[in-house]
Amino acid sequence: MKIRYMLLHAYGMGGTIRTVINQAGAMAEAGHEVEIVSVVRRRDRPRFPLDPRVTITALVDQREGAPPDSAVRRIRRALRGRIVPRGEFAAGYFTERVEKAVIGYVSTLDDGILVTTRPALNLISARRTPPSVVRIAQEHMNLATHPDPVRRQIARHYGKLDAVVVLTSTDRRDYQELLPGTPVVRIPNALNTIDQRLSTHDDRRAVAAGRLVAQKGFDMLVPAFARAVRDHPGWRLDIYGTGQKRTELRELIDEHGMAGVITLPGRSSRLGEELAGASLYVLSSRFEGLPMVMIEAMSHALPVVAFDCPTGPADVLTDGVDGLLVPPGDVDALAAAVSRLMADRELRRRMGAAALRTVREYAPDRVMPLWENLFAELLRGHREG
Repeated sequence: MKIRYMLLHAYGMGGTIRTVINQAGAMAEAGHEVEIVSVVRRRDRPRFPLDPRVTITALVDQREGAPPDSAVRRIRRALRGRIVPRGEFAAGYFTERVEKAVIGYVSTLDDGILVTTRPALNLISARRTPPSVVRIAQEHMNLATHPDPVRRQIARHYGKLDAVVVLTSTDRRDYQELLPGTPVVRIPNALNTIDQRLSTHDDRRAVAAGRLVAQKGFDMLVPAFARAVRDHPGWRLDIYGTGQKRTELRELIDEHGMAGVITLPGRSSRLGEELAGASLYVLSSRFEGLPMVMIEAMSHALPVVAFDCPTGPADVLTDGVDGLLVPPGDVDALAAAVSRLMADRELRRRMGAAALRTVREYAPDRVMPLWENLFAELLRGHREG
């Protein structure tokens, strides 16, 4: 099979990028012809390891020295009617030059499979990719989080696609309701491996990770942990990641007297080791797609405390079995759940063991055959059609 994956920025960081690169490598390992198409390129090399059998192509080179779009023209173009709707989280990337490059690329394809990985790209593919190509939309964020203009375009155009693939059962129900007659398939993202070093649950340390942005809710995690640690001195929390909220979080940590107790170490190239050295993981997000770092933490036998936010945590965790779910945005409940795990090593150990059983569903040998079967079925339908 000839398989093309289109990412906005394959050279950057993020859960979508990592999982798509892993999936591309698995498909190449299975003997397929695989290409990753990066809409923009802002770095010399990808941040995640790329299988040498996978070809990578960039449509718009935005590295230093490449011809940039002027800021003024970018703002003017953002106000025009385009395929990419206002409200799409990455709409700022889609200058006229970038959008034209994507349209130009997809419109010249005539065979194989094209997997696009966010609403902007899914909408362009639905409207411009020839029907001789198997067109699959991968949705990495839940439907309810998209603004109304994006949802309206999804409802209008996704029906032209051959399939929409979502990460959770909740999202599958929501997309099926919005897109009657369109195949909507749940395939979770796969971990790179589930063979990980396991936590001993002895270290008085909690970990959280993600971009330092409002979505991740670290502004709620800081006061929650500050409350929990009052009853359990000696514990600490490390929040890994970078982002625009770093200064605000640093000030919030100081405001709660947590300097040296709650740290912001930045991005780590050894996150797996950091997770193995912790005793619990906390997810404080306001919303998620499928929280892969949380699932990775579970592969290290870490129990999880999470807001029951839309969507993801409840699609993975069973409350009281492999983690604790608390009402979204309830800082007191988050603090109480963290405190409960701090106080009870046996509970951490038992939930961590259950977490290991849960993550088997996300092992590559479970997930990748689902993709291969979908690809084969859709190609067969094209040939018979």
